[in-house]
Amino acid sequence: MKRWRLSAAIALLLMQPASALADGEPAIVYSVGGKFDGSFNESAFRGVTRFREETGLEVREFEIDRDAQSIQALRNFAKRGQTPIVAIGFNQASAVAEAAKDFPESSFAIIDMVVDAPNVASYVFRENEGAYIAGLLAAKASKTGVVGFVGGMDIPIIRRFLCGYQAGVNAVDPTIQVLYNMAGDTPAAFVDPVRGAELARGQIEAGADVIIQAAGGTGIGVLQAAADANVLGIGTDSNQNALHPGNVLTSIRKRVDNAVHDSFTAARNGSFKPGIRVLGLAEGGMDWVIDDNNRNLISADMKAAADEAVSAISSGELKVHDILSDGPCPHS
Repeated sequence: MKRWRLSAAIALLLMQPASALADGEPAIVYSVGGKFDGSFNESAFRGVTRFREETGLEVREFEIDRDAQSIQALRNFAKRGQTPIVAIGFNQASAVAEAAKDFPESSFAIIDMVVDAPNVASYVFRENEGAYIAGLLAAKASKTGVVGFVGGMDIPIIRRFLCGYQAGVNAVDPTIQVLYNMAGDTPAAFVDPVRGAELARGQIEAGADVIIQAAGGTGIGVLQAAADANVLGIGTDSNQNALHPGNVLTSIRKRVDNAVHDSFTAARNGSFKPGIRVLGLAEGGMDWVIDDNNRNLISADMKAAADEAVSAISSGELKVHDILSDGPCPHS
């Protein structure tokens, strides 16, 4: 039934006259999992919401439930003059490359992957920097000397996050054990909360009392399993502290919302440029969250250490190993 509705939505988009979609409005194509996934897509949606509130302009949206739908949605928006057209997620890279080639006068952006084309802006993040802060906090919070990591699809971005997490743990205490598992080797590994819970429970049984999820929708199951066992989880992408107040140590946000908002605003101002934008702690692309849901979990010592690390990384005084540029992770 869901597939029929999505197919019907695409057909309806195709049948609309060009006047039905205002020329020049931005558009966004969310990744699998939907815009209310509580994670990566939802962060993108917050950027959409902020742009709407600030400008009063409409943003056209489409949610795919499989990668094959991406190219059709991108082409449909390009035909109707939407600009820019933003694709969320590495899994849409080939579709963006194809659409950008077919519509050279249209502006595209992709979040979390690089597409080398003269009309594409690529936003990528220094996940290792945010993960370092998570590892530091996890190590300071752990009472068992064992912490965990559950990743989604086994890809370089997630491995980069893992390495940064391990570095943060080691900076506090190199004797702390870091357990890690990946949920799978296809994009489906990001939308399987049952699998996430299963992996988290295995790590908890092995002694982990703090577990970070870097797994999109799959990570919702990780945080649930941690809360059920009364241990600590760490959220990612969006602020997930409120999912289980008192059991989510913090959330390491990947500011997809800022990237989406930036691309829309640049197009509106006439300053949209193709190329790569790399966002880390210094650029506001990564951060960590303290709010009423986790304030009692973060000691003064933990906050001071995390703030000091953020400052050192942002200034360049502290460099976090990046497997994509620096080679294999020295902490594995």
